[in-house]
Amino acid sequence: MARIPEPERTPDGPRYEGRSLDRPDEEVVDQGLRFDVGTLVTRRNVLAFLGLGAGTLALAACSGGGGASSTASTASGSASGSATSGTTSAGEIPDETAGPYPGDGSNGPDVLADSGIVRSDIRSSIGGGATAAGVPMTLTLTILDMAGGDAAFEGVAVYVWHCDAAGGYSMYSDGIENETYLRGVQVAGADGTVTYTSIVPACYTGRWPHIHFEVYPDVDSITDSANAIATSQVALPADMCRDVYVLDEYAGSTSNLQQVSLDADNVFGDDGGASQLATVTGDPSSGYTVTLTVRVDTTTTPTAGSAPAGGRGDGGGVPPERG
Repeated sequence: MARIPEPERTPDGPRYEGRSLDRPDEEVVDQGLRFDVGTLVTRRNVLAFLGLGAGTLALAACSGGGGASSTASTASGSASGSATSGTTSAGEIPDETAGPYPGDGSNGPDVLADSGIVRSDIRSSIGGGATAAGVPMTLTLTILDMAGGDAAFEGVAVYVWHCDAAGGYSMYSDGIENETYLRGVQVAGADGTVTYTSIVPACYTGRWPHIHFEVYPDVDSITDSANAIATSQVALPADMCRDVYVLDEYAGSTSNLQQVSLDADNVFGDDGGASQLATVTGDPSSGYTVTLTVRVDTTTTPTAGSAPAGGRGDGGGVPPERG
């Protein structure tokens, strides 16, 4: 610690560096801010004694006595900066393949042209037909607009589709080519959310259990798949899948799940599905609630949506044939 400076005793009173002290009964370091700033040597000693930096003193001098307010403002700015940085680091939802079974007109049939496609309960085919059996699942996606400061993306239309409990896709797989179940569109409300009533999808050979989705600017845009501003997939947690796949209607899913992992999956393997892994609550008897926040950046160019080369398989996986 620096030695406290001693004033010079003169007939006219105590002085330091030729300057009279405003507070003759106090030590040099207690003469006040004006005296400290006006005397260079004294200022250095005061700073050394108090352990303060020159920047702190300059800030206090400029504040005109409002140091507490300035400090609070600086702290508030730092906190705000940290929050913004943390939010930004999450990034945009990754672009992923729509696979060969999108049903959006990009590879054969187009369910988005059906008038009943805008619906929340997607368990049955549009206009009648079969109903997909399986463990109930409520899926909620919250769409955020990155270009708008992560505001809720009100008005966007989200098309969701996935396989059934046997691993088949309606409109494509053998025996269910004329069905349209497990496909539907919802329009995001003011909170940016869309919700669907569905079933837990199966795990088929070569792919981690997943749900496909496309985000469109508005409901009028769904008539052309090229209008999608984001195409991605939701990954389902392993614990949930293991609990569900022991049920009879999911025959084969348990063995398929044992042969894949998030880290090795051809779609989620880049980062282990870090931003696509859903949050889940529930159980097989009462059903599950599956949620995911989806950040969409309209300033970037979408890179997904086309079917994989070869026209078959879904990111490396092959749904089973049906007899």
